[in-house]
Amino acid sequence: MRVWLVNHYALPPSEPGGTRHYTLARELIRSGHDVTIIASSFNHATGMQMSCAHGKLRTFEKFGEVPFLLFRVPAYRGNMARLWNMFVFAFEVWVGLGTRKLRKPDIVIGSSLTLFAALAAEQLARRKGVPFILEIRDLWPQTLIDIGMRLHHPAVVMFGLIERHLYRHADKIVTLLPNASEYMVPKGARATDISWIPNGVDVELMPLPRPPMSHDVFTVMYAGSHGMTDALEPVLDAAAILNKEAPGRFCFRFVGDGPNKRELRRRVETENIANVVFDDPVPKRDVFCILQDADAFIINTRKTDLYRYGISPNKLHEYMAAARPTVFAGSSHNNPIAEAAAGITVAPGDSRAIATAVKTLAAMSDDERWNMGLRARRYIEEHHDFTGLARRLERVLQDALAPPEEVQNETPSMDVDRTDTFKVENAHTQ
Repeated sequence: MRVWLVNHYALPPSEPGGTRHYTLARELIRSGHDVTIIASSFNHATGMQMSCAHGKLRTFEKFGEVPFLLFRVPAYRGNMARLWNMFVFAFEVWVGLGTRKLRKPDIVIGSSLTLFAALAAEQLARRKGVPFILEIRDLWPQTLIDIGMRLHHPAVVMFGLIERHLYRHADKIVTLLPNASEYMVPKGARATDISWIPNGVDVELMPLPRPPMSHDVFTVMYAGSHGMTDALEPVLDAAAILNKEAPGRFCFRFVGDGPNKRELRRRVETENIANVVFDDPVPKRDVFCILQDADAFIINTRKTDLYRYGISPNKLHEYMAAARPTVFAGSSHNNPIAEAAAGITVAPGDSRAIATAVKTLAAMSDDERWNMGLRARRYIEEHHDFTGLARRLERVLQDALAPPEEVQNETPSMDVDRTDTFKVENAHTQ
């Protein structure tokens, strides 16, 4: 089948940022399908135009096995400029710029990292007369409401209308959140059309796990975006606590970029939090080499009812694939760290509990932490390998293309089979 996959923020592994769709597309291509990713030229993670854009309004580029159609969009820093960036990309998709040179697709996927892009993808599919698959990554506008925006705010009203339209008109819906059907069905989605395909890891980028080296400084790493929703302030508070209680014993290493990074740096300098260092973002293909420098990882979520529908952060799966324990400060419908017995879970935003959990991990023996890390790795191999996730996406696409009389009446596919793709072989697993 010929697939157009529209994601405003899709990236190849040569760029810092999420590569979910690159890897899914690559696996579909290897299965014999023709996939083109339609994305923007601007990398949200770095705040820079991708080098391949060359100043053109649109360009075709092939990254490895995956072709991209890139639309040049304006750079941005503030919220209004970002909104304009979204509008420009959605307009370019809506009118089909550059797609006239492509062979007609059999199906169009639109990712809702922005609802504007997903709506444009839906209109593109209708104009081509082909099925439309909606991928829901974040629940808009509920996310805006959750951060304090009023119910009658124009943005909330607008996103709510788009959201309901998309739920009602999508032929199939893919969600990254395991419990999202409870949110979508009351808004018009059909339960039987919803499939759960979470985030995962690219096996080809994952080196074999190696145990951490023993040393005096215990390194806790955060690798990912430094934005408001990443809730890094309590992690910095925990670092400050440990800096006072055990100077020189712990190092908190923040890898990545984002709008809050400048303020986090300012706090470290002003408060003289000596056990914190900041590193620049790295391309996805290099991230696992960086992660293996850690003794443990940290992820903190905001306190919100939104997570009752579940979580699926890229960085959490990458942490687990690196075979290190993780301190998970959060409360959600699913908790991979608890399910895999691969770390310590504490309440979201509780800096004292985060600091205590870090001290607990540091006090464990090397073998105890290594076994935690190996359990994390096995969990990722069994549940979040993109090879298996791509097969699940392929089934969704085939169902959308099947004649109505061939489609079986099935229960929602939120609970799916688990494919064990490969095993870690290591003496420490015994």
